[in-house]
Amino acid sequence: MRRGRFKRYVICCFAMAALAATAAGQTRYTTIVIDPGHGGFDRGGIPGQRVPEKIMTLDVSLRLKPLLEKAGYRVVMTRDTDVFVPLGTRAAIANSNPNAIFVCIHFNSATRSGANGIETYFYSTESAPLAASIHSALVSGAPSENRGVRRRGYFVLRKTTVPAVLIECGFLTNPTEAQYAETIAYRQKLAQEIARGILNRPALAARTSYTNRSSRVDVGLQPFLDQRFVRESGTKHRRHKTTTRKKTSSTQEKKVSSEEQ
Repeated sequence: MRRGRFKRYVICCFAMAALAATAAGQTRYTTIVIDPGHGGFDRGGIPGQRVPEKIMTLDVSLRLKPLLEKAGYRVVMTRDTDVFVPLGTRAAIANSNPNAIFVCIHFNSATRSGANGIETYFYSTESAPLAASIHSALVSGAPSENRGVRRRGYFVLRKTTVPAVLIECGFLTNPTEAQYAETIAYRQKLAQEIARGILNRPALAARTSYTNRSSRVDVGLQPFLDQRFVRESGTKHRRHKTTTRKKTSSTQEKKVSSEEQ
């Protein structure tokens, strides 16, 4: 009888230890590094773009900061004024906080004014749950199209050693989305939804030596419409020759000072 009770006691102890370890694993990320894209001489976007991306990214980031601090996170900003910060420095700031997650905030642009929607990027396997959680919150709270969650090798995602995501909060070259972004209420809404996505994130995957190289991740079913090949007046994909498609891709992709460099 006593032996049976002792065994149950030992099993309960192991179960409690396992739960405590799981909880610790889920809460070990206590710092958020917020990275407002561009800044200083790097205006962001494309030549001739009316709404400056660097100002919009900074404003959303500064609105996000107190929301996360109120939730108990320590927040580090890669920039909190209109200054230029090199990509390597941004990644280094993230890497100097090993218990952090890195959230890079951008707005999109394209030469075709009809391009629209919100998209979220990740690179490392362990970043996929965070990307999916933030993206889900954003698209559920914003009136923009869902362009999906995708894996992409942007510099700040490749070079960070902590979970990292890059968010494109809509197209500033789209008249409707630019109008949204220019309002204080909408920028505050974006910040609130990003914060909600961070707070609701699932447990991050265990860190391994290959997480920054593995692409075998599941971010759920994410609808995606490649805006580069959509006609201005419709939603059907163009079916041109390869040469035309390559030309369209090269001229309509956003980043002149690309994060992919």
